Amino acid sequence: MLITAIIPTYNEAENLPILVSYLLSSPLQELRIVVVDDKSPDETGRVAESLAATHPGRIEVIHRPRKMGFGTACVSGFRLALESGAEAILQMDADLSHSPDELSKMYAALESCDVVIGSRYVAGGRLDERWPLWRSGLSAFGNAYARTILGLPLRDVTSGFRLWRREALQSLPLEHVKSNGYVFLVETAYLAHRLGYRFSEVPIYFAERQFGQSKMNLNLQLEAAFRVWQVLWSHRKVRRQGTEVRSQE
Repeated sequence: MLITAIIPTYNEAENLPILVSYLLSSPLQELRIVVVDDKSPDETGRVAESLAATHPGRIEVIHRPRKMGFGTACVSGFRLALESGAEAILQMDADLSHSPDELSKMYAALESCDVVIGSRYVAGGRLDERWPLWRSGLSAFGNAYARTILGLPLRDVTSGFRLWRREALQSLPLEHVKSNGYVFLVETAYLAHRLGYRFSEVPIYFAERQFGQSKMNLNLQLEAAFRVWQVLWSHRKVRRQGTEVRSQE
């Protein structure tokens, strides 16, 4: 199965070569990578091009003209992956918080579902021990908040480590996705749920980044809290009728 990994980047020049090396040495031989860079000041885009030249045919780079946001970066990568014939699409962060060692069990889980979530909050999943109590508490609260409002059958609604079947991702009305921060993850999970796709949550260890700075800030957290209600309203009538997706706002 041809898998394409989508990796949005902004100032990840130190982490990206390490992640790419791990991914390309994984047991999944048919794995390709799409790096979507938002004109990183630390020249992550240049690093990505160097990696693409070193591994011809396995890495593509999308250079965007400015910092345009996480959600639209994912959508750009999704569209390229689908156009290139990917049979499964992997989402993951560039900061080494998502271990490529988990990919084999995520791939195995995809045999019986449409979307695999690398989950911190199912049995066996865990957070880095270095996370302070306030941060782990905020993450747990955010998941419970979104899960309750949207009625999602998931423990880790905000996980950015996901493996999609082509058919599931292709059916999402991405043109109606409005979120551009990390609530994008909540919105796409909710759409997949509304369309009746099957989820599986695989336990993962979520590591703290070693290099660079986290992109999470108060503005993104406030956007997420507000946007969850907009997601509920905007997609309340999304449904599947036969092979057709109906979306009404």
